[in-house]
Amino acid sequence: MTRILDRIDRPQDLHGLTDEELVQVSQEVREHIIDTVGEIGGHFGANLGTCEIAVALHSLLDSPRDKILWDVGHQAYPHKVLTGRRDQLATIRKYEGLAPFCAITESEHDIMGAGHASTSIGYAVGLKEGMRLKGDIDEGQVVAVIGDGSMTGGVAFEAISQAGGMGTPIVVILNDNGMSISPNVGALSGYFNRVRLNPKLWHARDTVEHRLVELPRIGKAVERLGPQLKESIKSFWAPGLWWEELDWAYMGVVDGHDVHALRAALRQAFKAERPVVVHVATVKGKGFAPAEDGGLEGQETWHAAKPKSISGGVPVKAVPAPAGAAPAAPQYTKVFGDALVAEVRRDRRVAGITAAMNSGTGLNILQKAEPEHYFDVGIAEQQGILFAAGLALEGRKPVAAIYSTFLQRAYDQIVHDVCLQKLNVVFAMDRAGLVGDDGPTHHGVFDIAYLRSLPHIVCAAPRDEPMLQRMLRTALLQDEAPFALRYPRGEGPGSPLLTPDAITPVEIGQGEVLAEGDGRVALVGYGSGVHKALEAAALLAGAGIVATVADARFAKPIDVDLMARLSADHELVVTLEEGVLQGGFGSAVWEALNEAGLDGASGGPATARLLRVGMPDRYVTHGKPALLHEEVGFTGRAVARRVAEVLRVDLSDVLAAELSS
Repeated sequence: MTRILDRIDRPQDLHGLTDEELVQVSQEVREHIIDTVGEIGGHFGANLGTCEIAVALHSLLDSPRDKILWDVGHQAYPHKVLTGRRDQLATIRKYEGLAPFCAITESEHDIMGAGHASTSIGYAVGLKEGMRLKGDIDEGQVVAVIGDGSMTGGVAFEAISQAGGMGTPIVVILNDNGMSISPNVGALSGYFNRVRLNPKLWHARDTVEHRLVELPRIGKAVERLGPQLKESIKSFWAPGLWWEELDWAYMGVVDGHDVHALRAALRQAFKAERPVVVHVATVKGKGFAPAEDGGLEGQETWHAAKPKSISGGVPVKAVPAPAGAAPAAPQYTKVFGDALVAEVRRDRRVAGITAAMNSGTGLNILQKAEPEHYFDVGIAEQQGILFAAGLALEGRKPVAAIYSTFLQRAYDQIVHDVCLQKLNVVFAMDRAGLVGDDGPTHHGVFDIAYLRSLPHIVCAAPRDEPMLQRMLRTALLQDEAPFALRYPRGEGPGSPLLTPDAITPVEIGQGEVLAEGDGRVALVGYGSGVHKALEAAALLAGAGIVATVADARFAKPIDVDLMARLSADHELVVTLEEGVLQGGFGSAVWEALNEAGLDGASGGPATARLLRVGMPDRYVTHGKPALLHEEVGFTGRAVARRVAEVLRVDLSDVLAAELSS
């Protein structure tokens, strides 16, 4: 049977459809996402919950003249399907395919580029006021769709306060499903849960007001007190009071899977000339039984779908590994999670902090093993670091486990509240480097540069799993400084893990030579750069170049003695880092040599040429990490080729042989 969806090539194609047809389109969008994402992988549960919201909005609005902003964007797949990208959905998150989130370069209907939470309301206020400043007579609507999880982020509250104060006529759809990636935490989440689970609550105040007026003897007094008493009653009963006190009109709770009810509520909201919030209750994973009926665990499991995990609308059973197959190397995330549990049991002052990413950072392991030492602050990285600072001031040993890209959101707290006061907070930065399919909003390539410039901080990166264990122990044994520890996404190289008793600390600021060479080239890796150095060294050996390979281990403090020796003893020193070059690890090496008078530029002895390998001065797209590493030249082959060019050595036969093998 021909789908209505197949006739929807732009959002205006929804305008002439009946409510019944729009219901059918919503279900067809949902089935399209289940079939497509179940095959290719990608964000899943949140998108199934927003199908009716996307259909209702686009059936009433004229995008892009009317502007719809999707907070984070991992709930915007239905929007993409309805705005001319239906047949491209199978390319989402793939190299050169659709972006994983909204991207202004991809479609005129993507009004803002996003990948971090809590920003849509702020964008909306700016857009609407920008329309006013332009003097548009027919301005158009501005709508922000934000999840209740994103409402734990402070910038959302700042935007709500501004819009209420100015009376900016925008509409916010509060998509309340009780989940972000993990179950939502905090008082605000509890408030939304009470409202969502008791939708009749706010109607009760009308009954109470009426009954009080009818009471003998005091009824007239109640009526005379009027507005003051009614406000008090409303304070007790009305779920939308918080919004109303900030000069917003509150509508809700609306069934987010009822197209007719959504359209009716939105029509009213669009007529208002003031800020309006439409509180909508949805189910994360709607229409997919394992998520919808699996409770919080099912919704968390199906936040994202793995490739080929669904067939015919049902989950595919995992195929067990063949008997005798070597086990996969552990993920860095799990190594860290297990190591943190060991540190808590070694030192009861240690505590772990996450910002709504407990499984993503490995802190779900700590939550289960040592729940009293586990804290989740919600999508509020700034509060996470302030909370860590408070723990440190009280003599605790806080470990803030936050993705490199998300830690950017708390930069002022790192600068002002931790480093300035020299507090012993550990920043455990997962997803350091190019993370792959989630793209430029999630690549962790800036932390070396944005942290290395800060006084007092120690910056370290392990080359493998046991070094991660040792560096975490090092960070928690010292009391002198903040300690930033970065490690990549995915599996490590498979180096044997250490038992807790065998973990020894690392000398802070001391690198390590892994292989001595013939004096022509020294390859100095930082973190994941070490294995790229080893790969390059193996290729160079085929051309008769025996490279020295070193693990810097620290970007701050840098091992000046080691860098000076390598520079003095080699023709070429190559630094390798999975971060931006500007202000990064390679820059730290050059600065250290310059300050020691060892770069030949300040009257000192002429030393080796310095070649820096790292991320380019641009935002890198999305795609599998191997493809991205190839694109930016962060591979053993690319490094070996560059070294050969500098040393004027022919490496073509070696590279050809390596390719054929």
